[in-house]
Amino acid sequence: MNKIRRAIVNAVLKRILDTLCKIDSKEFTDVLTHMRVASQPLILAINHINFLEVPILVAHSYPLLLTGLVKAETWKNPLMAFIFDTYEAIPIDRKGSIREAFKGAREALSRGFFVCIAPEGTRSRTGVLGKGKAGVVQLSLDTGVAVLPVVHYGGENIWRNLRRFKRTPFRFKVGRPFKFKPDGHVDKAMREILLDELMGQMAQLLPEELRGHYREQAQKEAQYLEFLNYPPGA
Repeated sequence: MNKIRRAIVNAVLKRILDTLCKIDSKEFTDVLTHMRVASQPLILAINHINFLEVPILVAHSYPLLLTGLVKAETWKNPLMAFIFDTYEAIPIDRKGSIREAFKGAREALSRGFFVCIAPEGTRSRTGVLGKGKAGVVQLSLDTGVAVLPVVHYGGENIWRNLRRFKRTPFRFKVGRPFKFKPDGHVDKAMREILLDELMGQMAQLLPEELRGHYREQAQKEAQYLEFLNYPPGA
């Protein structure tokens, strides 16, 4: 039943999103399809501009299984609750403990889902990359699941374009999937180093004016990341 519900909701949602936005997601869907064929789960580290990125990602990755962490307050809206329940989204209480949310993320990964997490933890609204939080690092270390950096830009202009009855170009860029290879014991300081390297990979994918807090990190070579072989033969 949920498969039928997901298919119907996805068709409607994708039609609405494609009407509002001109979405360039081929690079993203190509990587996910390859990783699914290779039976490799992924944690998607995404930048967080507004409410659109997760719906666009799940709609455009269908029928692949993709979900994400979504703020718990979203479920107060019956329509949004219906949509996110359909995609088995994972509620996260941003003002409380994240333990239950990350337990849900581990369960989703074990069931074959790709899981989206925004390390920034809050919307930038401007598209400029903000300071990350290390929860995504710990999740990857705990599960052994690789991280795929995914960024998007253009969506910061959605409200201005809607007022002008214009579609909003929405561009996705995807980096190389990797696993963390820390040097020795992972304490708080090492987690921050690993986080900086992750955010640096995301910043590299963005136009320079949107790299924000990680402008300099984007120029540095990663020391503690082991990149997976994608695309085939790379």
